[in-house]
Amino acid sequence: MGITGEIGGIDWAQRWRDIVRGPGGKSARPEPSGYWDRRARSYARITRHRSDEFLRVVEPYLGPHKTLIDVGAGAGRHAVPLAERVEWVTAVEPSEGMRAQIPHVDNMTVVASTWQDAEVAPTDIVICCHVLYGVDEPMPFITKLQASARERVFIMLRQGALPHPATRLRQLLGIPELPVPHFSDLFMVLIQMGIAPDVTFIRYPVVNHYADMDEAMTDCRMLMGDEWDEARARTLIEEMSTKNGDGLVIDGGTALSGIAHWQPAT
Repeated sequence: MGITGEIGGIDWAQRWRDIVRGPGGKSARPEPSGYWDRRARSYARITRHRSDEFLRVVEPYLGPHKTLIDVGAGAGRHAVPLAERVEWVTAVEPSEGMRAQIPHVDNMTVVASTWQDAEVAPTDIVICCHVLYGVDEPMPFITKLQASARERVFIMLRQGALPHPATRLRQLLGIPELPVPHFSDLFMVLIQMGIAPDVTFIRYPVVNHYADMDEAMTDCRMLMGDEWDEARARTLIEEMSTKNGDGLVIDGGTALSGIAHWQPAT
């Protein structure tokens, strides 16, 4: 099965590019400047409270003498607990705001870089969770993941809509969802690359915690773009949220994510 071959008459890598680039297909759809820097604090708070079945899936492959790269480590949601189970973690994260949220860990190196530009030594395990949504060329990205792992690669993506208040706002306002690749798209790209991964699906509740209404509004505004309606959004967010002390809690429902994992070819 060739890296450029079609599966079922579909070039899945091209389909992925079309989803990410959007109409016109000339360039990847950019996130607003500083998006993750501005969202880092609320994102860290949200994920800190979230139960994480991904760690259970990785667990059998860990050990005190193993090394690991976390690609797109965010606020350290996975890198920090995994550092307790392995000898060394390399956390690759391009966002300065996100890196600022990663707690100091003695056996962890934080690399300020995108994955495409990162210069890191291979490790036993490479993980990449919820990163590929905005990557318009998935095959080179995945090829580098695979080349950097001696024993196991793990990629996790959602199957379904983003469990975020902005998704609910779009539904209530009659605005179409922004197209993003799903796990099913990733699976077909992997098959097209000649990779037949093991697959594990996990379900987990997503509860969004905000310090106040302004933080919730800012978080949603960044995901709505030109369709943002300040007054209507405030009213709807008030209706979907509950108070938790001085903060707000918005139940995002249950998320479904797929984890593709495999042993790289030697």
